[in-house]
Amino acid sequence: MSALDSAPGTGPPPESDADLWNRVAASGPEAHAAFTELFQRHAEAVWNYAYRLTASWSQADDLLSTAFLNAWRTRGRAVLTRDSARPWLFTVTARLARDERRAVARRAALRQLLSRTPAERDHADAVAEGDLAERRLRRVLAAVDRLPRAEREVVRLCLLGEVSTADAARLLGIAEASVRSRTSRARARLRAMIEEDPDD
Repeated sequence: MSALDSAPGTGPPPESDADLWNRVAASGPEAHAAFTELFQRHAEAVWNYAYRLTASWSQADDLLSTAFLNAWRTRGRAVLTRDSARPWLFTVTARLARDERRAVARRAALRQLLSRTPAERDHADAVAEGDLAERRLRRVLAAVDRLPRAEREVVRLCLLGEVSTADAARLLGIAEASVRSRTSRARARLRAMIEEDPDD
């Protein structure tokens, strides 16, 4: 064995997300090992993104699990941006969060319709709503939901998900200039909406 072979740090470079994704698409233990590596690379970022979307630890946990379950079920069919799985995972997470908010709103409306007395809020909700930072985050998320769809998409990717302008453009199929323009308009709208609805 040569000195080069035995030198530390001279092993093969880590696989790209695209290489791992190709292995995930295959069957057998290789797929599971590659998927575990993808999870370890991106789980923390996806959880943080989910929390910024929901302002809830438990919902972020649920979204993290569901997003990666979705990734496993759609393995081999997803298109990765710049060989990175993160923008795709963020997009899936945002869709799941939106669907969950709609489902919660429908259930709440149904409970209100069927109940003769207002439902009591449980202690955990009262504590969470008492936290100023969390209330502010919820106000921002509510304002984001009121944006036009095109601006809402870039906000969730670029501002909440910290996806680059170039990656967002590729993911949305539009020019980078359009992403920057939509982001600028969205910032202005959000400032105006939040100023109209100040904290109590």
